[in-house]
Amino acid sequence: MNRARRRYYRTIFLGLAAMATLVWAAVDQFGLSWRDMSELLLATLAVTAVVILLAGLSVLLWVGLRRVLRPRREDEP
Repeated sequence: MNRARRRYYRTIFLGLAAMATLVWAAVDQFGLSWRDMSELLLATLAVTAVVILLAGLSVLLWVGLRRVLRPRREDEP
């Protein structure tokens, strides 16, 4: 395994370990229930999906407006 691949896997592992530590701290140290954690996760996923959807719609609108407002050349049918 080359150096770049080891660094990539190490970064993935450390990120997952940090996320697990945050979840453990929220549940154990602050008394947050697993049900509340799952609700927060679902809300986060829903907000992320809405943001991605709105970004896609804005790009489609932008491209559509560029096509409509672009001046046509004389040689194009």
